[in-house]
Amino acid sequence: MGQVNELILSKAGSNVELIPEIAKHLISSGGKRLRPMLTLACAEMFGYKGDGHVTLAASVEFMHTATLLHDDVVDESDMRRGKLAARKLWGNQASVLVGDYLLGQAFKMMVDVGSLEALRILSSASAVIAEGEVLQLGAAKNITTTEQDYLRVIEAKTAALFAAAAEVGPVIADQNEGMKLAARTYGMELGYAFQLVDDALDYGGSSADLGKDVGDDFREGKITLPVVLAIARGSDADRVFWKRCLEGEDVADGDLEEAIGLLKKYDALSETVDRARTYGDNALKALEALPGGAHNDALADAVAFCISRVS
Repeated sequence: MGQVNELILSKAGSNVELIPEIAKHLISSGGKRLRPMLTLACAEMFGYKGDGHVTLAASVEFMHTATLLHDDVVDESDMRRGKLAARKLWGNQASVLVGDYLLGQAFKMMVDVGSLEALRILSSASAVIAEGEVLQLGAAKNITTTEQDYLRVIEAKTAALFAAAAEVGPVIADQNEGMKLAARTYGMELGYAFQLVDDALDYGGSSADLGKDVGDDFREGKITLPVVLAIARGSDADRVFWKRCLEGEDVADGDLEEAIGLLKKYDALSETVDRARTYGDNALKALEALPGGAHNDALADAVAFCISRVS
């Protein structure tokens, strides 16, 4: 991870002064680095000895960072990783363009590794993530969004990159299709668990846990799983409330507290966490097909970490 971080910082450089300034604002503000860790562990568990996994891990983190810059513009977010979002400091245009630059750097690093299969997997994930963003736009501020609709969004927007980050490990370690599928399945299930925990934390966590303001999803009109469950189980009066706040963007003082109350009343938060635990268990089951040892243990620890954020 030390090598990955060094590579990330070096590749975020540019002769255009604003690019490293914005990129390093987000990169140096922390982040869990979960996705690059998956790439490293899933390569090294097979005894991989090259440095391609470090390069791919850095490219995965650049892809993730680019999506954060773009997301904050689309969502009009003010905070990211406990700091002011880049768009609040440098504006939307600069944030989008620096996100594009980081995506370009990510693809250059993928090419440097020389694995066409790894390039295919990560480039496909990039396209799927963009599809997920567009799907989310369609679901936002729409209280008729179904659970199936929402799961399609998070599969594309979040789980796809976790899956790709894990899968490229056995790819560059020249493993068989069974090992690639097991790693991909692990990453996909972990990605679902991670996002569902985030959904629950937005209503039941703290700004320190999230790195952004609690209730941002509510204020931005995002339809997440807790809301889908609460709307399905609620009364007509409850649906009028959700429609006013999420579709009508008419959020008054006290509405967030009322929303949290409704989510708790209908067990929507606890069920979302239970679903996350189920996805986490699925990820652990996928690990059983992969080689045991310290790297497998680290991947199991990643599952425990994701769930522990709401435990």
